[in-house]
Order: sequence, then C-alpha cells, then structure tokens
Amino acid sequence: MKLLLEQNPGLELISAQGPGYVEINGRRYENSLIVLPDRVLDDWRVTDFASLAAANCTRLAELGAAITLIGTGERQRFPSPALLRGLIEAGRGFEIMDTAAACRTYNILASEGRDVCAALLIEH
Repeated sequence: MKLLLEQNPGLELISAQGPGYVEINGRRYENSLIVLPDRVLDDWRVTDFASLAAANCTRLAELGAAITLIGTGERQRFPSPALLRGLIEAGRGFEIMDTAAACRTYNILASEGRDVCAALLIEH
C-alpha cells in the first residue's frame, strides 16, 4: 500500500508498506527496523513477535523519542508489561498496533514535527 504522494526530503517517511516489506523514501526494507524522522536503524534484530525481548524495548527507550510506536506485524499483539519495562521506566509514551497502522501513524506524527520513532516488525 502506497502511503505518500510526495516525499519530504528532510524526513525519513514511510512511502509504502505491504506483506514482508516497508519502503522508506523509496528504499525497500525486508527486515524489522526502527525509523526516526532523521534516520533509519535497520539492525533491529526482531524476526517475529515471539522473539521480541525486554532488551529490544530498552533500546527503544534509549533512543529518547517522546512517542514510540511498536508495529507488531500483520496483526496487533500486545507484549507483556515485563517486555515493555524499559519504556515504562524511562517514562516514554508508547503505542502498540499492527505494522500497517504504525506506519500510517508514524508518518502523521513525523510530518507534524513530533518526537517519534516506530519499531516495525516485518514478518516473513
């Protein structure tokens, strides 16, 4: 699904999303990643929902974004509070949603200049 009609050269925005991929400013990614308005971190080693660990969420908290969106794949699934402890203890706001919804929400918030990051689980 195409998400943007135009690119904003100053922001990392999600231009398309579908089964097994996310496209950011025309660059296709087929593995889970973290996107922030100023950069893409393609080394988020979460291969499926079951492999999501507390250390992954602690890393998200350390990025310092005020709002963290966690896209849990093709459907919305809620991690246990123990996995989210790093975000909770750091006082970071977070939302859990399916990856497609996280992509759309990220684009809106990033375009508004909000301090946001999206951790997107890409399932195969």
